[in-house]
Amino acid sequence: MTITFAKRTLIVLLPAAALAGCVWKSDYDALQAKYDQLQAQNQASQQSIGRLQNSLRLVVNDDLAFKSGSAELSSAGEQTMASIAQQLAPYQTRPIVINGYTDNVPVSAAMQRQGISDNMALSQKRAEAVKGYLAQHGVRPDMMTTKGWGDQGPVASNATPAGRAQNRRVEITFADQGTAALP
Repeated sequence: MTITFAKRTLIVLLPAAALAGCVWKSDYDALQAKYDQLQAQNQASQQSIGRLQNSLRLVVNDDLAFKSGSAELSSAGEQTMASIAQQLAPYQTRPIVINGYTDNVPVSAAMQRQGISDNMALSQKRAEAVKGYLAQHGVRPDMMTTKGWGDQGPVASNATPAGRAQNRRVEITFADQGTAALP
């Protein structure tokens, strides 16, 4: 009697278990794309961990640091940079690498009229603006380098406004001697 009951239970549960693993192809494809993106981000961060073990990285959100559609620091950005410079200038012993990043939205026609043709140029101009401001406030310019990365190295998906906002950033890295621009 127990054996018959177990067979009936197994027969009833088998179709339910088989259906539990089914998903819509579009859902599967979306999850696979997200997985692939996270794997790529993880691999990129694993590569930079060795280079950053003796470094300190400060991330400044572009939306707070720069005027919208501009490579000019906003007043909030100037206050942030002044605070960094005030803390850093008297004690600077390490090189500083300033990396600029953007989202993947093309630059506006107004930016193009200002000579900023693409996101790579915009990210470079923003990194240089940070360097210039820090230098004006006592940080040694000979110990700072800049690099614009454009939309390379996103930290979030460019598919959403929140993700694009995270990708628009300037990273100030206090590095070991001899360290070049870090992605």
